[in-house]
Amino acid sequence: MAKLPRIYETFRRSYPRQWQAYDRLAALAHEAGPLDEKSRELLKLALSIGAKMEGAVHSHARKALDAGATPREIRHLVLLCLTTLGFPSTMAALTWVEDVLRKRGSRRGKARG
Repeated sequence: MAKLPRIYETFRRSYPRQWQAYDRLAALAHEAGPLDEKSRELLKLALSIGAKMEGAVHSHARKALDAGATPREIRHLVLLCLTTLGFPSTMAALTWVEDVLRKRGSRRGKARG
């Protein structure tokens, strides 16, 4: 299991039965259909952006990279949010995604070109 943020570790230790149920539900959801891991993580990244959940955006950007998504694909996903979520939300998401990409050492690049 990947290292979890401190608050998740605290929750897991404090409420082990609830964590186990949640973790099992997540595994069952991932196993339920034909989407590959990379597609699932990109989708979860998009959902996190739409819900304006900064921590989840960070987490799913990391997981998408781990599943084989490229920085270019992730930036393109963020760009696609522009006409649905609006400029301010897209700029916030881009900032959150760039936090992860910068920590991973990904060069700044454009979604097209």
